Amino acid sequence: MANVSTGSEQTFRKDTTAVVESNPKPMDSDANSTTIITYTHTKGVETENTAAIITASDSSDTNGNEVISVLEGNRAAKCVGRSNKGVSWGYCVEQGRRSTMEDAAAVHPGIMQVCCKDVGGCTAPECKYAMEKSPVHYFGIFDGHGGDQVSSYCANELCEIVAEEWERGSSLDGWNKRWEVALCKAFERADNAFKDEALAPKSVGSTALVVFISACQIIAANCGDSRAVLCRGTQAIPLTVDHKLDRADELERITSSGGRILNWGCLRVEGVLSMSRAIGDHDLKPWVISVPEVTFMTRTEEDECLILASDGLWDVLSNEVVVKLARKELRQQRRLVGVNDSTFPPAWFVSQQVLKQALDACSYDNISVIVVDLKNLRKRCQKSFKRDVNL
Repeated sequence: MANVSTGSEQTFRKDTTAVVESNPKPMDSDANSTTIITYTHTKGVETENTAAIITASDSSDTNGNEVISVLEGNRAAKCVGRSNKGVSWGYCVEQGRRSTMEDAAAVHPGIMQVCCKDVGGCTAPECKYAMEKSPVHYFGIFDGHGGDQVSSYCANELCEIVAEEWERGSSLDGWNKRWEVALCKAFERADNAFKDEALAPKSVGSTALVVFISACQIIAANCGDSRAVLCRGTQAIPLTVDHKLDRADELERITSSGGRILNWGCLRVEGVLSMSRAIGDHDLKPWVISVPEVTFMTRTEEDECLILASDGLWDVLSNEVVVKLARKELRQQRRLVGVNDSTFPPAWFVSQQVLKQALDACSYDNISVIVVDLKNLRKRCQKSFKRDVNL
């Protein structure tokens, strides 16, 4: 199903949820819509695909992560993403060989309508684009374990919770701080919801990877082992670092607070969970925490695409392999725009190829992939998609 956001004057758009249908199809370009991808299948191999037209990167690693430390050349004289309406995206979700589907994903194009300078990190706060309201896009991957209750909840609710916390943080000093506080509080609120066992057993949890894309910034928050990787030119730049037990800092945090790391096929907290952070998993508190690591990446003209995926992809394919495949497929599909009759953008085809590669590499896990094309559509592309998208 294709979803297109034309945006609105409100800061955050509410009550616009649409559940993905089994056969993808374009939606009316005037529709303000949010895509939530969730599953209730209990057996077999189920696949759904969707795409939409809707358009970040040096970093300041405010949490001391070793994720990103890239600053290339002088900053642009104008907002890299201009009005940020030239982004296209596509996704696919696959149950794979698992008996149940516990992954969920969410796409909220144009969730915010604010000036680039107000979002923060604008590369040219005095340019005309910075003074105009433009959309900020949201993407999320949630990989559940023990059940799908937590991942489904996060796909449906987390973006709205972040929106509320971001609005409350207007008095905070520094745009980075505002985003960090909003994201950390939102993840905490989502985690606290599952203190109520009526929502899910204490053994159920989920990763949570969310990304906001403004005209000049990519803001990522991660809790767990889903991952976001930026393709900049030929480089594969990880925007997140997996919360695995092979991280010395995570291992120290858990053991120093009395937690045990047992080898049960792989390193696991109390012999149960193979990641060190997640939303839910209240039977493993206080060792498994829900605090996200937040990173910021300034967009550049060299940015090709952004890939978000659950570990069903990253466990079998490296960042470099995925980026190389994505870049090649993306450029091939861009050349076909206007030649074939497809209503789907190049990023959708990339998501299909990445999924196929993971299945060929014998991934046995659920797989969720979102590919965001960060290049502004050329005029010839705009003409091709005019019937589907209000640019």
